[in-house]
Amino acid sequence: MTEPAQAPEVDRVLKRNKGVMTRHVITRLLLGAVLVAAPSVLGSLGAPNHVLTVLPIVPGIYVLLFLLLRVRHGRRLALCERVLRNYPLEYRTRVEKRGSEWRLLGTVYTVKLSTRGQSGAREMRAVNASVVRRWPAGAENGGAWFAGDPAFGGVMVVPGTDDMLFLQPAEWEKYESERAAADPARRDLAERAGISGLVEKEPSTLSAIGG
Repeated sequence: MTEPAQAPEVDRVLKRNKGVMTRHVITRLLLGAVLVAAPSVLGSLGAPNHVLTVLPIVPGIYVLLFLLLRVRHGRRLALCERVLRNYPLEYRTRVEKRGSEWRLLGTVYTVKLSTRGQSGAREMRAVNASVVRRWPAGAENGGAWFAGDPAFGGVMVVPGTDDMLFLQPAEWEKYESERAAADPARRDLAERAGISGLVEKEPSTLSAIGG
């Protein structure tokens, strides 16, 4: 795939992903509310008081609880905006997804963004910026735009769809010496972009609810 003539507009990418997140949240809220309210509605319609009648409450509570945790602790969109306001978008000609793992706050993908003819691209931990868990369609069909610093993290934007993922090194501690040895301007830039430290740590269920 040849490099697109122009990088995507940052404001357009952010608007698109904020819209996806809003629709996702509204859909899950409605689904959870319908499931929780179903027993009362069925009772008012004359349905018998049976265990099957109240059963929808359980998945409804789970839908609302997981949505609350992910929205409450998800800082990806705000961080992506900070990254995109501080780093330019640069094109990487190859996207390789090496694995995925279901986690409490979202599905974590392991990816490599590289440029053909160059070696040394590191594995990155990637999560969808708009709360949804899905891997962007067509993300591996060609290259992608990257903004950030590979040792600290950054943002991947898929051409055409404007899907956005937040990235940090999959082996964070492995590059600690590189970050420590970085010149002050590089560290300051990472600080301004909000990626100078490990951003997302998977919480336990209890700490996620209380924290």
